[in-house]
Amino acid sequence: MYSLGKKNRRKNFYRLSNFIVLVLISSLLLSCSQSIEQDNEVLITTSHTLAAPTSTPVSIPKLMIGKEVPKDIAEYVISALEGQVQLTEDEETASLFIRAGTQNPVANWIYALAVPFPTVMDGISEQKLRAIWTGKVYDDLSGTLLKMDEETLRVFTAIWGKPAENSILIDNEISDTEYEVDFDQQALYLIPFGDIKPQWKILKINEQSPIQKEFDPFSYPLTVSFNIQSFSGEEDDANFPIQSSSIFTNRDSSKLTDIMLTGVTALVRGTALVMEQKGVLYPGEDIRSQTRAVDFMHVNNEVPFTIDCPYPELNSKKGLVFCSDTRYYDLLEDIGTDIIEVSGDHFSDYGVEGAFYTLNLYDQKKTPYYGGGRNAEGARQPLLLEHNGNKIAMLGCNGKNNKYYAPADENTPGAILCDFDWLESDIAQLKSEGYVVIVTFQHVEYYSYEAQPILVEDFGHAAAAGADIVSGSQSHQAHGFAFQNGAFIHYGLGNLFFDQYKYCAGSVCDYGFMDRHIIYEGRHINTEIIPIRFIDMARPRLMTLEEKEVFLDIIFNASNWAIEDYSLEKK
Repeated sequence: MYSLGKKNRRKNFYRLSNFIVLVLISSLLLSCSQSIEQDNEVLITTSHTLAAPTSTPVSIPKLMIGKEVPKDIAEYVISALEGQVQLTEDEETASLFIRAGTQNPVANWIYALAVPFPTVMDGISEQKLRAIWTGKVYDDLSGTLLKMDEETLRVFTAIWGKPAENSILIDNEISDTEYEVDFDQQALYLIPFGDIKPQWKILKINEQSPIQKEFDPFSYPLTVSFNIQSFSGEEDDANFPIQSSSIFTNRDSSKLTDIMLTGVTALVRGTALVMEQKGVLYPGEDIRSQTRAVDFMHVNNEVPFTIDCPYPELNSKKGLVFCSDTRYYDLLEDIGTDIIEVSGDHFSDYGVEGAFYTLNLYDQKKTPYYGGGRNAEGARQPLLLEHNGNKIAMLGCNGKNNKYYAPADENTPGAILCDFDWLESDIAQLKSEGYVVIVTFQHVEYYSYEAQPILVEDFGHAAAAGADIVSGSQSHQAHGFAFQNGAFIHYGLGNLFFDQYKYCAGSVCDYGFMDRHIIYEGRHINTEIIPIRFIDMARPRLMTLEEKEVFLDIIFNASNWAIEDYSLEKK
C-alpha cells in the first residue's frame, strides 16, 4: 500500500474541540461562584483534610439556540455542554445565545453554490448572488432563482436579511435526492458542503470554491460563522473568551484528497521530436501548475522506456512500434506524476526486456503503477492509496482483448486484459473494505464525441459492480460523460501528451480533458473537469473561456445532456 505525501499537508485547523466551549462555560461559572473559591481557600490553608464547603448554590446558565443555527451545530454544542447549561426557548430568561456571528466563532459552516453538472459557466460574483437574493435582475441571469432547504433559508435570512418574494424556491429533499443531470437549470442551488454530490457542478464565488485545495474559508462569501453570546448580546463579552483556533466545521481540509486522471501519454514520434528540439520539459509548461497541485497525479504512459531508443522521427520505418528515451521520464517528474497506468497497447512494444526495464525504472523512481506488471497476478493487483483518512483503490485493464498487445501472463510482463469476473470480485471486496474504487480502461479508440456501445457496456459493467469512478484512458478524441449506479463515468479524456495535433478530421484530437476528482470523508463528492487544447504536437494548454464554452456544449450534447447545438466552428 502506498501513502504518497509529496506535498506538505496543512495541519487540521478545524479539528472539533469540546475544550473551547467548556472553557467558556467554566469562566462563566467562575464569575458566579466567588464564595465557593473563598471557602476553598480557607480550607486549603488551614487543613490537609478538606471538609465539604458551605456555599451559595450556583445557578446553571440558560442557553437559547437561535432558529438560524443548523441542526448539526446545535447538536454539537448541546453535547459539549451537557449538564453545564439549561436549554430554553424563552429569550427573556436566557443568559447565553448561539447565533450567527463572526467574532470568536465556535463553528464555521461552509455552503456551496451548485448547478447541474452539464453547466458551462464556472462562477458568479458575490454581488450578483446577493442581487438574486434581493430580487434584482441581471440580463445574463434573467429568470434565475435560488433553491435551498428551509434550514439554509433561515441561515442566510439571518445574515443577508429577508429575501425578495419570488426569488427563492424551497426544496427540503435536496440532500436526499440522487439527482440526474436534467434537474432545474434555471436555479442555483445553495447547499451545505456536506451535501455536495458528483452530479453537481460547484460554482466559484469571487474565484473561491470549497472544492478547491487552496480554499480560504475566511474570504469566501458562503462561510457562515456561529458564536456563543452573553445575555448582553456582545460577542466579545469579557465573560466569554474563546482563544483557541479549533472550530467545529462541516469542511475539514484534513479530510480532503484530490486525484487527477488523464488520457493518453505517448512520448514518441512527433511529440518526442518537439521535446528534442524545445526541451524535455516543454510539453508540460502550461499545465504543470494544475498537475502539481493535486495529491495524486495519474499518467497513462502507454510506451516503454529504453536506453537505446532511436532518435524520434515522424514516419518511422518501425511503424507503430514505440519507445521513449529514458530522459523523457523527467517530464513525468516535472508535472508531479504520482501514479502510472501501464494498461496501454504499446507497453510491450520492445519485448520482455523493454517491459522489465520500464518497470524497474518506475520502481527506482518509487512511482507506483497498475493495470499491468511483471506477470498476470501482479498486473491484476489494485493500487491502494491512503491519504487524509481516505482510502482509494485503482484498478485498470486493457479492454481490447487482443493478443497482439502482448498481455501479461503467468510468467510474462505486460498489460492485463479485462476480465469482469475478476473486476467484479475485486471491486466488491475493495468496497467492503471502505475504498473509493477507480477503474480505468484502455479500450477501443473511437473518433467520435459520443461513447460507442461497447464502451457504454463495459464502463457500465464496472459501475454496476460498485466502482465510484470509471474513466477511459484510451481515447484520442474526447468522449462524453454519464452517471450510472451512483458512479461518475467519463468514456474518454483525449490525449495528454501525443502527436495528433491537426491530425484528426476537424482537428477534434486537439482537445481533451484532465479530470480532478475530489474525495472527502471516504466518498467521491465531486469532479472538476479541466479542458485542454494542443498548440503543437507536444504541448497542451488550458482552454480559454470562449473555447471552453464551445467545447463543453459539444461534449454535453454528446452525453445526451442537451444544452445548445454548438460546433467547434461556431466561435
